Amino acid sequence: MGRRLGQHFLFDPAILDRIVDALHPDPDDFVVEIGAGRGTLTRRLAPRVGSVLTIERDESLASALRDELAGNCTVVAADALEVEWAAGRDPAQPYKVVGNIPYAITTPLIDKALDPPPPDLIVFLLQREVGDRLGASPGTKTYGGLTVGVQTAAAVERLFVVRPGSFRPPPKVDSVVVRLAPLADPVVASTDRPAFRRFVAGLFGQRRRQLTRALRTVTGLSADEVEALLDQLGLDAAARPEVITPHEFAMLFGAVPR
Repeated sequence: MGRRLGQHFLFDPAILDRIVDALHPDPDDFVVEIGAGRGTLTRRLAPRVGSVLTIERDESLASALRDELAGNCTVVAADALEVEWAAGRDPAQPYKVVGNIPYAITTPLIDKALDPPPPDLIVFLLQREVGDRLGASPGTKTYGGLTVGVQTAAAVERLFVVRPGSFRPPPKVDSVVVRLAPLADPVVASTDRPAFRRFVAGLFGQRRRQLTRALRTVTGLSADEVEALLDQLGLDAAARPEVITPHEFAMLFGAVPR
């Protein structure tokens, strides 16, 4: 069943322990684990934290874990995108998220993890390509809308690469462990994030055009209005969207009339 859902099960004990360590586990923590699979990470995580809510979409895998795990672990058979992760948690209890994230739903899961109120810390194992995009710098090939959306909501650390041989069955590509620390004061308000994502996506759709022309296309403003806006913000009109920093994207978004 797990194979049919495209899961690759991490079994390397050293890597599993490094992932748990990356979460800075504490005996008071409430941890949500996304995609438990066969429970290899769950077993190493549970003894080091207060409680674990494990969400596994595959009913047969969830049932097996439910029969085996007890104590501070609760196993839920569900789609992680469709359930409330922190329901029933004591608001005073530290809240963290960890998981081996399927490539097909990486972006929606990251968005959900960053929805308010966000966890204190997020550690995801995901495809290396996606991890590279999350931590990318302006002007690089991997820098794009996903980078900007995440970096305006969280500090991103790309921790270490996990090779295919650490999984069964082995995937065809490398994976990477990434840690996200949600910002106490996000650069873009949560209510504005959908509109901000559309704005950023529109500009990256013209990443090789000069900023003046790209903004005119995305916003419908006149050339004079765009030039005045860029001058006000101190941004180079000849720059291209692909070199604009996440903070500058947020400034642009906030300055554009809506």
